Amino acid sequence: MKNSIIAILFFAAGIACAKLQLVPKIVLDSDFTLYVLYVQILFVGICMGAELNRSIALIKSLNVRILLVPFTTVIGTLLGVLLFSIFINSMPLSDLLATGSGFGYYSLSSIYIAEIRGETLGIIALLTNIAREIIGLAFTPLFAKHFGKLAPIAAAGATSMDTCLPVITANVGKNYAIISVFSGTVVTILVPFLITFILRVM
Repeated sequence: MKNSIIAILFFAAGIACAKLQLVPKIVLDSDFTLYVLYVQILFVGICMGAELNRSIALIKSLNVRILLVPFTTVIGTLLGVLLFSIFINSMPLSDLLATGSGFGYYSLSSIYIAEIRGETLGIIALLTNIAREIIGLAFTPLFAKHFGKLAPIAAAGATSMDTCLPVITANVGKNYAIISVFSGTVVTILVPFLITFILRVM
């Protein structure tokens, strides 16, 4: 929750600085978000590399059905987007699917989408995926009680491996921590690939 609030405050500060013309012209004229994106991808690669051996060990030690958790998270999210697209006629389906494909990973997905499709959709992606993280944090007890112990992991999406992990573990048990980390890791890896495919191919 704290990280989400900080992200929203920085976002609001950026808007305020631009409106008050406090930002140097070179920042507005240069594509700094592209370089931020490269740095983000670098650190994602570092994090994934650091967890690679652990992830391989998990796959070997746990039943192959663990793969269904991130798979159903992705499919469920995209099906949900398709359902709600019926009521949203102002945006192309590809934009809606790309936004949903952030899976709560607001920092990387919003920059990635902004680079490919533009700042407006990037902002929508940022707010949408921050909202998903907040929902994951706030409603984990409710999800676990009414929909089962895997529900909070699926709802948290990419954030099940970090931000939402403590609250998930507290509500469904430490035995599910490994599944949560594994699912979040797989979903996180898929984010840039899915967004690129949806926006450039569809």
